[in-house]
Amino acid sequence: MDPLTIGMLSVLAIVVLVYLGLYIPIALGLVSFGAIWMMSGKSILAFNFLKVAVGDGVTEYNFATIPLFTLMGLLVSRAGLGRDIYDVLNSACRKVLAGIGMATVGANAVFAAITGSSIASASVFTKISVPEMLRYNYNKRFAVGVVAGSSVLGMIIPPSAMLIIYSFVAEQSVGDMFLAGIIPGLILTGVYIAAIFVMARVWPSYIGDNISAEGLPAMARSETFRKSWPVLSLIFLVLGGIYTGWLTPVEAGAAGASLALIVAVVRRSMSWADFWETLVETGHITAAILLLITMASFYSRMLGYAGLPNQLDAMLQSWDLSFFHIMLIYVALMLVLGTLLDTASIILIVVPLFITLIESMGLSLVWFGIVTVIGAEIGLLTPPLGISCFVIKSTLNNPSISLKDVFMGSLPFAFLMLLVLIVLIRFPVLSTALI
Repeated sequence: MDPLTIGMLSVLAIVVLVYLGLYIPIALGLVSFGAIWMMSGKSILAFNFLKVAVGDGVTEYNFATIPLFTLMGLLVSRAGLGRDIYDVLNSACRKVLAGIGMATVGANAVFAAITGSSIASASVFTKISVPEMLRYNYNKRFAVGVVAGSSVLGMIIPPSAMLIIYSFVAEQSVGDMFLAGIIPGLILTGVYIAAIFVMARVWPSYIGDNISAEGLPAMARSETFRKSWPVLSLIFLVLGGIYTGWLTPVEAGAAGASLALIVAVVRRSMSWADFWETLVETGHITAAILLLITMASFYSRMLGYAGLPNQLDAMLQSWDLSFFHIMLIYVALMLVLGTLLDTASIILIVVPLFITLIESMGLSLVWFGIVTVIGAEIGLLTPPLGISCFVIKSTLNNPSISLKDVFMGSLPFAFLMLLVLIVLIRFPVLSTALI
């Protein structure tokens, strides 16, 4: 077989292996190694490609953002800031129809800005928000749907692990990716809140019959300040430091982790055993992501050796497709893969194929990263995989709420994400305005 055929078959093989349950770095590594060996007929060349990929992954300075922001997110969770954010916003929205749902979206957005994890958001707010909404007669599908829908904000609002992974795959600045995610993240948050406001008036049966927040206490100003200042300080320090140029992403991660540790110590919410467990968990997550990035680099080099990105670029240009048609193909591919694979897998498999084409069209790779992450995020809410939906179901201790309820409740939010994605494709400046 010629190299191009081997390259195409390797992409298909990786998708199949990941869908069958093989750990994605292992799938990327095995298939890439085998493909290079088949194309060259020399195993030593495959070993050399692997050696270069490992060296690049380990020695990359910006990789330090991953353990630092991971540590910050875990410390924030230990300190109980998720509950505090929710309490403050719940009190602020207590007089608004469907206010608890809006507060859940807002709290998820703020929590995303200090943890960067959709899975953490889904787990935390399933325990906090769902019981509260059920208590006030909200529809159970809406209760779990709003948590699932807003949990994906952690993938786009910085510091996002997916933006970091994309920055390595596309060789873009982590700081630029973080800044690019702010406006789209705020737009998506605003669309969710506006949609809940509208649905509460035109589609009340979806929100819940006779919903009420009577008895929800107002929060004193002193308590509001006590629960707000740690969160606001972290956001100002991390995002403000990066935006003003005072801090690099690595320095912002270190500063944020330090402040989160101080907050956890002051609150006495973490013992020495908890701190050690947090450090160990940070190490496990960091090692897993390092392996992921290393194998993704190996895979990208294999594709380049096979000439697949250039061939795909030439093929699509020969079809004389417009920008609209190319993005339609790309988004459709993301949506299909989103029903089968997780976000990281989609980014690692698809992005290397399209980068050459995007660059040849003179488009921003930073904007392309935002489009990619949001397109892949939709898969977190769609069956059969829908990781956020599975996390919510597994976290719930309520047999009356089925997995079908979670998926059905999240569908309106997946549709809203698609609308926002179309707007971002039509107006790229929304992603690049802050850079």
